[in-house]
Amino acid sequence: MYSILAGISLNIAMAAGVHADQLDDKIQAEMKRQKIPGVSLVVVKDGRIVREKGYGLANVEHQVRVKPETIFQSGSVGKQFTAALILLLEQDGKLSLKDPVSKYLSNTPEAWRNITIEHLLTHTSGLGDPYQKIDFRKDYSDQQLIDLEATIPMLFQPGERWSYSNMGYHLLGFICNEAGGKFYGDQLRERIFQPLGMSTRIINERDIIMHRAAGYDLVKGEWKNQEWVSPKLNTTADGSLYLTARDLAKWDIALMGNSPLNEAQKRASWTPVKLNDGKTHPYGYGWEIVQVNGHKKIEHGGAWQGFTTSIDRYVDDKLSVIVLTNRSGSSPQKIANIVAADYVPGLKVEPPKAIKDPEPVLTKHLQTIVQQISDGSIQAAVFDEKMAAFLFPDLIKEAGGKLKASGSLDRLELLSREVDGEMKRLRYRLVFKKDRYIMNFRINAEGKIAGAGYHLE
Repeated sequence: MYSILAGISLNIAMAAGVHADQLDDKIQAEMKRQKIPGVSLVVVKDGRIVREKGYGLANVEHQVRVKPETIFQSGSVGKQFTAALILLLEQDGKLSLKDPVSKYLSNTPEAWRNITIEHLLTHTSGLGDPYQKIDFRKDYSDQQLIDLEATIPMLFQPGERWSYSNMGYHLLGFICNEAGGKFYGDQLRERIFQPLGMSTRIINERDIIMHRAAGYDLVKGEWKNQEWVSPKLNTTADGSLYLTARDLAKWDIALMGNSPLNEAQKRASWTPVKLNDGKTHPYGYGWEIVQVNGHKKIEHGGAWQGFTTSIDRYVDDKLSVIVLTNRSGSSPQKIANIVAADYVPGLKVEPPKAIKDPEPVLTKHLQTIVQQISDGSIQAAVFDEKMAAFLFPDLIKEAGGKLKASGSLDRLELLSREVDGEMKRLRYRLVFKKDRYIMNFRINAEGKIAGAGYHLE
């Protein structure tokens, strides 16, 4: 721990003269474009922190500025810690990744019979998410939450496909509680956070937490305080952590060594999962694995209660960029991309170019759907049954509000198109008057939308 801390001040001072005004200007311009109140940034190069800085406001009402010690919520960046704890428990002989979840959880449904711990880690379990049924103001017991989630229909059989599932990581936390003999958050503190000198802890909004940032939603162009969530639902293992950017830097530096995870565990965490048909998906154990201009990147993002987060590890370049923000719906990845390119020019991400559209009628149809989402007239019938149940009424209303705030919709530009059997995967740029988004669609054989997701370009 001492070697990490001792070099911080010197390294930052040395880097400040090289990467100062122009990069600051770019970051602040991007914050203004996205209407982000505050950002915390750390850059790690060659195993040392070379930049650590706060921008904007941690608390708008009290005009408190972001500092290096400002604490944010992790969102799904916390999944990598849950995954690491699972690997440590496997190392202890207390579980196996091939174990069925029913070995550790009571009263699981028959539909879960073939789901293993590894399926949960890699989002290949077939589990969906419970957000249309869950009451975010109710304090569920572990078993009550498991029982509720057991009523959610399976999306597919385990290992058939990849589909992101927060519910899967809820279950991993409950498995850690059982296999480790105590609350998973206590295990994380004892085995990872304290040994690395991290201040990271489970969310508790009632406690007095020094330097805690406030989270904000953007509603009709104005910042609003985050929605309240019950204490119990802020302890689930899908990402319920308080942390600083420096905490994640300490974790990043530790991952360059062999503690708390050894080489075999890290290699497994950063290997794309293999599906039942032999194909792979670029996700390991709590990490995404991607390429940026031929440079390998291990990453994860997060979003929760008015916060968005990202950690990008360009392993071949020995560069890591950590960005924490306190505005839901914002893109810390955009800021991270700007910073990464400043340190390694070859990492500059160019906007994707539009391709020739072989189905302009379909694109026109999808443009109409986007417009209907924006103006609030969208009908559930354009989605397949499972997607409609997931989106309506709350998520589709939230998406419509964000798109409407972007102004009038000008056009859709096709960026990529894949056909897998009877399923089409389409990626578009949505060009609004004020903003641009990237949106992905999955269209089934009946022409209904079986999957959709968007983010600010």
